[in-house]
Formats: sequence, C-alpha cells, structure tokens
Amino acid sequence: MKNNLPHHTLQGPASGTPLILGPSLGTSLHVWDPQLPALTRTHRTLRWDLPGHGGSPASLLDPTHPPRVADLATLVLRLADAQGWERFSYAGISLGGAVGLRLAADHPDRIDRLAVVCSAARFGTPESWRERADLVRAKGTATMADSRPGTWFSPAFAKTQAGQRLIEDLIATDRTAYAAACEALAAFDIRAELPTIKAPTLVIAGRNDPATPPASARELADSIPHATLLEIPEAAHLANAERPEPVTAALLQHFTRTPTGETVRRAVLGDAHVDRATTTTTPFTAPFQDFITRYAWGEIWTDPTLDHRTRSCITLTALTAHGHHTELALHVRAALTNGLSRTEIGAVLLQTAVYCGVPAANSAFAVAQRVFDELDGTNNG
Repeated sequence: MKNNLPHHTLQGPASGTPLILGPSLGTSLHVWDPQLPALTRTHRTLRWDLPGHGGSPASLLDPTHPPRVADLATLVLRLADAQGWERFSYAGISLGGAVGLRLAADHPDRIDRLAVVCSAARFGTPESWRERADLVRAKGTATMADSRPGTWFSPAFAKTQAGQRLIEDLIATDRTAYAAACEALAAFDIRAELPTIKAPTLVIAGRNDPATPPASARELADSIPHATLLEIPEAAHLANAERPEPVTAALLQHFTRTPTGETVRRAVLGDAHVDRATTTTTPFTAPFQDFITRYAWGEIWTDPTLDHRTRSCITLTALTAHGHHTELALHVRAALTNGLSRTEIGAVLLQTAVYCGVPAANSAFAVAQRVFDELDGTNNG
C-alpha cells in the first residue's frame, strides 16, 4: 500500500469541498454507496476502508501496541495530507463516527464540519467487546453474520441486494483486524472531551438501533456545543443504508454551508422529480421554475428556523386544506425523505381532519395510500 495509506476512492469535482466518509465496523467503503451520487455533486469525496476491511490490508495496524480509535484517526489524517487538504469535513458511521469524534477533539484545526451517524461516545461495555474479539479470532467474522439482521437493519432489508452486499463485506473482513477494532472500541470513551468539539456537528440516530440506541445520540448532541440531532424512524444501526433518503438530505443540508434553492429542492423532492421539471421547462414556464427555486426553496426551505421535518408537516396540512392533491402526493414522498415515518404522516393527516375537515382528510389519506402503494410496488385497485 503506497505511503501506508488505507484503500480509498476519490470522487466528485476536483474543485469540490473536501469530504471524507468513514465506514462502520465490518463494512467496506461501499456502505456509503446510497449517499455517493448526491454528495459528489458538490464535494470532493474520499471514502476509505478500515484495516483488514474491503481493500485495506490488516498490516496497516501497528502490532506493537494495543489498537486505539486514535490510530484510525491518524490514518484519516494521512489520507487528507496525501490530498493536500489542510481542512476537510468528515462523516462517519458507528466506528467511523468514533473516528470523527476523535479527529474533532484532537485536531480541531483540521475538521471543518462533522456528521456522526449511529455512533456513540462510548460503545457498550469493554467486556462485551473483548468477548466479541475473542469469538471472532477463534471462529472468524462469519460467526457475526446471523446477528446482523435485526442489528444493522431489518430482516426484510437483509434480503435485498444492498443488504446482502453488506453481509458479504462482513464475512470477507480479516478476523484479526476485526478483533483489533473491537478492542479499540472497548477502550474508546470520549465523553469527557465532547464539550471541547468546536466543529459544527450533525448527529443522526436510527430509532430502532439496538447497537447505538437514540439515547447514545442524544448524549452526543447534548454534550457537543450547538450540535444538531436527527432521529430516523424505521431505521436500525446502518440507517444510511436502510433509510438513505432522510440521511442523504440531512447530510446535504449540513455539509452545504449556504444551501442554494436548487440544492434543497433536490434534497427534499429528489433528483428524478427536479430533472423531470427541468427537462419539461419551456420558455413560458421557465420564469415560474426560477421563481419557486429562488423563493420557495432558496428562501423559505433554507431558513434554519424550522427543520425540514416540521416544514413537511406544515406543507402536508396546507395542501390537504386546499385540496392540491398532485402537490400533496409529491410532498408525501418529500415527508418520507425528510424523516417522517408513514405512521407520523398518518398522524398529521388525522390532525387535518379536525381543523381542515373530514372530506379533505379523507382525500388526503387516499393520496398518501396511493403513494405508499407505488413505493411498495403494489396496486390495491
């Protein structure tokens, strides 16, 4: 490995803002595949593999002393130095998030903005991690595969191609390197240093995450000055894989310092919708498209006073009240992207029955159900 660097990929415009993405234990850099198309539009994005994971050799670890999360942070700094990046933004999942916390605490001059996904200031108990290290050294990483559905993601997602790819990466991970990472997590405890982190920080949690439950995320958000917290419903430990839309939207908003109307419109409504609107724009409709991009998305939706979840609730209510069913269908999808669950969308529409009228809510429920059926690939006639 040239210059003793981890295996990594570099994508996005050469002039883009530097962004490094760190993986979770037992996964490769492909864990970030769902976010890559969006992040690489504006960022020079570097993904890397942990030692013994993906394409990185286990020999990156120094066998002369016990492994530490700080050692992994040093590998990230080497990657940044190789690119000539004095400052960069960083996002990490689980163990990758711990690396980001270590970087932000120890090297505040290097970290511009930080996102921590399904991570913690302290992971479980040291004893549990040492037991896992011993188990994997003896039996290999395949022994962990059966426990990942229900931990990393739902059993249903585990059957998808994306879920199977993640399990395959786990099985292919070097057992010695995996065990060393477990020992690094056993020794990791950054709770006392969280208040010293100065980088603007986004904390993302999966509400169904048994490995780093929402309480761990709240501890991070409460202890890091001015941190922002987002909990993703119906998501477990690899929330960015199981619920990629809200995670991607949150990361785009966080890492884009001054989000443009176009950026926010795409983050909320999705590239496919915006591309269709752009493709069908005529000289007659162009002024209107420019108006909504600059005003609705560039001034209203970019205002940080209300988060996107709250704005989705308000938008669903207003569209229901006025019977704008085409726009309502569009914003039901947007609400899912912004982190609302189907149950929460139903609660919003039920609220509209009281204040906007039962007929309006009845029609809105029908619109939402059609959207859900389309997303599920079903047709209830």
